[in-house]
Amino acid sequence: MKPYRIFSDSSCDLTQELLDQYNITTIPFYVSFDQETYQKEIIDISIPDFYHRLTTEKVYPKTSLPSVEDYCDKFEEAILAGYDVLCLNITLKFSGSHQSAMNAKSILEEKYPKSNIEVVDSLLCTGGQGLLLLEAAKMHEAGYSLTDNVAKLLELRETGRLMFTLGTLEYLQKGGRIGKVSALAGSLLNLKPLIVLEDGELAPYGKVRGFKKAIDKVYDMISEYFKNNNLDFNDYEFCVITGTNFDEASTFLEKLPSIINQPIIYPIFTLGTTIGTYTGPDIVGACFIRKYDA
Repeated sequence: MKPYRIFSDSSCDLTQELLDQYNITTIPFYVSFDQETYQKEIIDISIPDFYHRLTTEKVYPKTSLPSVEDYCDKFEEAILAGYDVLCLNITLKFSGSHQSAMNAKSILEEKYPKSNIEVVDSLLCTGGQGLLLLEAAKMHEAGYSLTDNVAKLLELRETGRLMFTLGTLEYLQKGGRIGKVSALAGSLLNLKPLIVLEDGELAPYGKVRGFKKAIDKVYDMISEYFKNNNLDFNDYEFCVITGTNFDEASTFLEKLPSIINQPIIYPIFTLGTTIGTYTGPDIVGACFIRKYDA
C-alpha cells in the first residue's frame, strides 16, 4: 500500500499541536482589510490580530481562497517524496477552495500519472471539518488505505453538525452568507440566533432573548438531535468553538460533558479568518461527528 499524506485548507481551525500530532498540512486562506493586500491567515496575520481589526476597524474584511498554485506546491512536495495525497476541504457551498484543490489534482495527475490525489468536500467547516480531518488522520494511523479512508469519510461527513449561537447576525449579513438564516433577523431587542450547519448549509433553528439563554439552548439542540435520531453520544466526537468569547466557551466546555455523558478530548477550537469573518467574535457552539470505528 502506497503511503499518503493528509492536507486541508485552513478553515479546519485545528490547533498547531493537533496538526503536528497527526502530521496534517494546511493550506491557508487569505484575508484583506483593504481589498488590495491579502495576507495568509496565521502566517501573515495572527488570529488575535484579525479579531482586533474586525471589531475596531470600520472596513469589513474580505477572504480569499487558496489558489490552485498554493495546492500544487504542497501536493507536489508530497508526490516527489513518494506519497499520494488526501485533501479534505471546507464545504463547497461556502468557498471555492475545494475546486482549487480539484484543479491542482488534475494538473498534477497529468504531470505525474502514477500519483493518486483524492480531494474530498467535507460538507463542513471550522470544528466540524476539523473533527472529520482528525478521523481521517486516525484511520491513516490505523492502516486504512487511501481508497478506504476516502470511502469512510464520505459516510462520516453526512453525520457532522455544527450547532451554535451568535452575538449578532451583522457579520453574516455583511458577508453575504446569511441565506436561510435571514428568517432569524428581527428588530426585537437582544434576540440571539440559533443556527445549525447541516449538509453544507446554514439553517435557522430559532432565536432566544439573551446570549446566556441562547447558549443554554444549544445544549437542548444537541440533546434533541440525538434523541430524535436515536443516536448514541458515545459514537461521536465533540468539540467547542468560539471566536474570542473564551469565558462563555470555557463554561460551555465544562458543562457539555454532563450533557453528552463523555469527556471532550479536544481543546476549544478558535475560528480563524475564513469563518470568523462571517460569524464575528462572540460565536459559541459545538460541533460533532461520528467516530470512524463506531
